Amino acid sequence: MAEGRARTVGTAVVVRTERLTPHMVRLVLGGDGLAGFGAGAYTDHYVKLLFEPEGVRYAEPWDLDVIRATHHREAWPRQRAYTVRAWDPAKLELTLDFVVHGDEGLAGPWAARVQPGELVHFLGPGGCYAPDPAADWHLLAGDESALPAIAASMERMPRGARVHAFVEIEGPADEQDIATPDGITPVWLHRGDRPVGAALLEAVTGLDFPSADVHAFVHGEAGFVKELRRHLRLERGIARERLSISGYWRHGETDEGWRAIKRDWNATVEAEQDVPTAAAA
Repeated sequence: MAEGRARTVGTAVVVRTERLTPHMVRLVLGGDGLAGFGAGAYTDHYVKLLFEPEGVRYAEPWDLDVIRATHHREAWPRQRAYTVRAWDPAKLELTLDFVVHGDEGLAGPWAARVQPGELVHFLGPGGCYAPDPAADWHLLAGDESALPAIAASMERMPRGARVHAFVEIEGPADEQDIATPDGITPVWLHRGDRPVGAALLEAVTGLDFPSADVHAFVHGEAGFVKELRRHLRLERGIARERLSISGYWRHGETDEGWRAIKRDWNATVEAEQDVPTAAAA
């Protein structure tokens, strides 16, 4: 889904909204525009929501080739990626959860105020992770931005799976009712005044790993993701192919700014951390 490639814009309609916690809003999208929506294989499926810049309006149906040919880059749609929390192909209903911190950001405030009946434009779905049923155990770790994918992954776990899930949130009011089919729930880490990811680093590095055969999903703010990747790769000796790990966002960067540098940043991190060690040999 590289920028600049011709892609078909999907459309959906807001069916209903729900405030799950003080900092998370759920939107359920529907409509015939979701017919053929290809989610289901992965638990980290995502869509890229498209927003018109302020003062800009595009003709329906949206055509990215036409938009890019007739508008300056500053007037191209803004993109924000969100995990598919649930997809019901029978009802054609797509559920997305949004982290909301007042007026901060673009998609969060929009999700907090959007009303049923409004049209939504998107690209996707993408995705590449689902829990491996053959793994000896599973590690899931992330902040609020990774909570929808972690929740979907826990619900998809095979019965009998050993799961250690850690989710860092602001406080007790942001906890949700999430569990595996066997009733395993996340360890909720309350951030309080600590930096984002500090509690996750402490929890994962202090965990007594049941075995080396782990399938891990670690996503969220890029700073702590980098440190956990280092720990898992170099100190725990976990093979690269057994890790789904990525920085969804980066402290101090806008979404556009982070996407512009993310590929190079990831390449640098991999070059630094993917070296042979005694543990990984």
